[in-house]
Amino acid sequence: MEKLIITAAICGAEVTKEQNPNVPYTVEEIVREAKSAVDAGAAIVHLHVRRDDGTPTQDRARFQECTEAILKECPNVILIPSTGGAVGMTPDERLQSTDTTPVPEMATLDCGTCNFGDEIFDNTMPTMRAFGKRMLERGIKPEYECFEMGHLDTILTMARKGQVPGAPMQFNFVLGVPGCTPATVDNLCWLVNKIPAGSTWTVTGVGRSAFPMAAAAIAMGGNVRVGFEDNLYLSRGVLAQSNGELVAKVVRLAKELGREIATSDEARTILGLKPRA
Repeated sequence: MEKLIITAAICGAEVTKEQNPNVPYTVEEIVREAKSAVDAGAAIVHLHVRRDDGTPTQDRARFQECTEAILKECPNVILIPSTGGAVGMTPDERLQSTDTTPVPEMATLDCGTCNFGDEIFDNTMPTMRAFGKRMLERGIKPEYECFEMGHLDTILTMARKGQVPGAPMQFNFVLGVPGCTPATVDNLCWLVNKIPAGSTWTVTGVGRSAFPMAAAAIAMGGNVRVGFEDNLYLSRGVLAQSNGELVAKVVRLAKELGREIATSDEARTILGLKPRA
């Protein structure tokens, strides 16, 4: 099997310090959590940003500030800025995260509208076409985020039409969001069996499914995302003290199952990215 790529989703847009006081808001806190994850074995940091009071934002200047600060401490890490932002943001607002310098190597592209707890996460076809156009124009490799099984067929159809970047494609199967596809091994296998040959994939298990899904992906030859965005607990009733703790647990699982951990440069090769200059 190829080496395991670990992504750390360090803060998300929804979780708060009231839920876990270690959730980062400020630039300094975001850098701290990114470094903790990279030091523990993450090759990729999936980046949302916040205002200092915790308010989610897609402001270009805030992304630029956080990107520069993270790369100063972790110069080789792959950053995947979110274009999902937070529920209720406009498409133009969400796309600001792709306007930083240097141009992001990758960015997320959400593959359809879905329930998101009590909210609706709105990703219309025109929105997805606009996001695909931006990534084609700027040479950004999407990480295709599928929350529902139908999302996969939607994005594959768009790729065939040239509306979004095509092969080699990277998918992130986000399973266990309330109202979306449940986090089961059966569902993960169904999704993995439908992706084009030569694609790569990651699984994100939300909440209590984080580590069961991680173990399944490790055994199946896929990749893993963990972090405060998706799960705040190291084990039942035990809050994680850092994103690094969550990454370190995945590293331990991988070692038990015989998977080596990819560095950022090795992840670039696996994902078909250009080597870092």
